[in-house]
Amino acid sequence: MTTPQIIALGVLAAVVAALIQGRVRADVVALAGAAVLLGTRTVRPVEAQAAFASPAIIALASLFVIAYAMELSGLLGLIIRMAIRLCGRLGAMGLWIVIVLAGAASAFLNNTPIVVLAAPVVRDTAQSMGLSPKRFLIPLSYATILGGACTLIGTSTNLLVNDMARNAGQPAFGMFEITPVALVVAAAGGAYLFFFGGRLLAHPAPDGGGEAPKFGGINAPGDDPSLFPTDRPLKPGAAALSLLVFLAVLTVSALGVAPIAASAFTGAVLLVLLRVITAEEAYRGLRPEILFLIAGMVVVGISLEVTGLASTVTDALVGWVQVLGPMAALALVYGATLLLTEVLSNAAVAVLFAPIVVALAESLGVSPRPFLVALMMSASAAFATPFGYQTNVLVYQLGGYAYTDFIRIGVPLNLVTWAVGVAVIPTVFPF
Repeated sequence: MTTPQIIALGVLAAVVAALIQGRVRADVVALAGAAVLLGTRTVRPVEAQAAFASPAIIALASLFVIAYAMELSGLLGLIIRMAIRLCGRLGAMGLWIVIVLAGAASAFLNNTPIVVLAAPVVRDTAQSMGLSPKRFLIPLSYATILGGACTLIGTSTNLLVNDMARNAGQPAFGMFEITPVALVVAAAGGAYLFFFGGRLLAHPAPDGGGEAPKFGGINAPGDDPSLFPTDRPLKPGAAALSLLVFLAVLTVSALGVAPIAASAFTGAVLLVLLRVITAEEAYRGLRPEILFLIAGMVVVGISLEVTGLASTVTDALVGWVQVLGPMAALALVYGATLLLTEVLSNAAVAVLFAPIVVALAESLGVSPRPFLVALMMSASAAFATPFGYQTNVLVYQLGGYAYTDFIRIGVPLNLVTWAVGVAVIPTVFPF
C-alpha cells in the first residue's frame, strides 16, 4: 500500500470507530477526518471544495429551507391535524391511514418535521381512543423512512448516492426513476407493519421499558424540535406561496428543465425575496450539522477514490464475488449496507459504498445501476435500533419504548425489505 492509501485507510478507520462510539458529534468527526486528509495532502483542496459545493449539498440545503418555510406558514401542521381529524373516526384504521399519508409526504418533504409534528398528535389521538400509542409511533417512523426512499429528493441518501454516482461517470437518476422499486419495498414493509408490527408492539418488551437516550455522535436526531412546534398559526398567503414554490421546484426538476439543485436553490431564494421566510429563518432551517456531516464524509469518500484504495478493495472482492454472480453480489451489497447503516449515519454508508459498488459492478461486467439503487434502498433502512435514524430517536423518547422494541420489530422488517428489494431491483434495473 502507498502512503496516501495508508493515511486514507487510517482516517476511515478512525472516523468509523468514532461514529460507532458516539462520544463526539458526527459532523465534528466527519470534518476532523476531512481536515486530516487535507492537512496530509491526501486530498487536494480543489477536491474538498467540490465536496462542500456538490449538487447534493446545494439541493439539500435548499429543500430544508423550503420545507421550513412550509412549516412556519402553519401549512404542514394544519395538514397533519386535518388528516388526524378526518381519519380519527375510523379508530385504529384511521391512524394507520395517517401513517400511510405521512409516509407518502416523506417522499417529497424531509421526514423529521413530519414525525415531530405528527407523533404527538398520533399519540394523543390513540390515547383518546383507548389504544396504545406504542402500536403506532414506531410504524410512523418506519413509514416515513420507507416513503423517503421513493423519490430522488425524499432522503439525503438518494441525493448523495446520485451525486457520487455522477462523479464516478454514471448517468444521473431521474426524480421518479427509483420509485417503482421503492414503492414495492415500501408496500412490503407496510404490510408487515400493519399485519404483524402492531400486534408485536401491543405486547411489552421483556425488559419492560428503556432509558431516555443520551445523545452524542450518530445518536443525535440532528434537529432541534423547537424548530417545529405544532402550534404554528396558519398564514394563508405564506402557506399558498410556499406550496406553489415547492410544487414548481418538483415540476421543473421532474420534467428535466433544470437539475434539482438549481430548481430548489431558486425556489429557496424566491421564498426569501417574497418575504415568505426571512433570511434569518432560512439560515435556522438549513440544519448545518447534517450538511457538514455529509460534506465531511464526501471528502473521506473522495480519498478512497483518489488514492486508489476503492479499486484495491474492489479487486480483492472481485475474485470470489465473480464466482457468486451479480445477483449474489447485489444481495451482499444490500445486506452489508443494512448492517452498517444501523451503526453509522446513512450519509457515511452511502459515501463509503458508492465508489466501491460502481467499481464492483464494472469489474463484474454488469451495469452499476442496480447496485446503486440497492445502496439507496438499504442505506436509509435503519429499523433495528432507535439510533439508526433521527425519526426513530424522536418516537423512542415520545413513546417510552424499550430498546428491544426496535429489535423485535426492526430486524424482521430489515429482512423483509432486503428480500423484496433484491428480488425487485433487477426486474426494473437489469444487470
